[in-house]
Amino acid sequence: MLSISNAHPAVEERILAAAASCVRDYGIERVTLAEIARRARVSRPTIYRRWPDSQAILAALLTRRVTEVAAEVPSTGSGRAAIVARIVAVAQRLGRDELLMAVMHSAPEFAMTYISERLGTSQQLLIDALAADLGAAQADGSVRAGDPRQLATMVLLITQSTIQSAQIVEPILPAEALALELGRALNGYLSNG
Repeated sequence: MLSISNAHPAVEERILAAAASCVRDYGIERVTLAEIARRARVSRPTIYRRWPDSQAILAALLTRRVTEVAAEVPSTGSGRAAIVARIVAVAQRLGRDELLMAVMHSAPEFAMTYISERLGTSQQLLIDALAADLGAAQADGSVRAGDPRQLATMVLLITQSTIQSAQIVEPILPAEALALELGRALNGYLSNG
């Protein structure tokens, strides 16, 4: 097996890419450090120097994917309408994301950790970024008063629930209708009036 120095900047990327391909091919339950190492062309100790186990790799992978998707959707303004439009666009992309959906379908108990037991890193990052945006929108009067972090957390819960349940309500709310209704829900929640 090829062993690559820790100093090589592409090692972590290769490991995360290998983990993603394992999740897509096998589902999350059958992902092993040995298979990740084989696909990344690194030794298992190289992986252990970065993460303690496959669960930690998967958590890092999901954090990276969620933050990448959020970064892919540009902000078009600072008011409520622009913030809501961006949230809906990010939710649509996350709902179609092959990796995230593979995790949701192959390991619901892993996903439930971040749904019902604790906030993950990506959720914390999203709340922090959204709280800053909502604070700015409060200053221009387009978002109602309230603690921006609490508002952002509620927006996360509404949006996360929409993404998780999209498949079961698809016969009633196809993707475009669901996006429209999510936008209405968020606009109503954040509105001054």
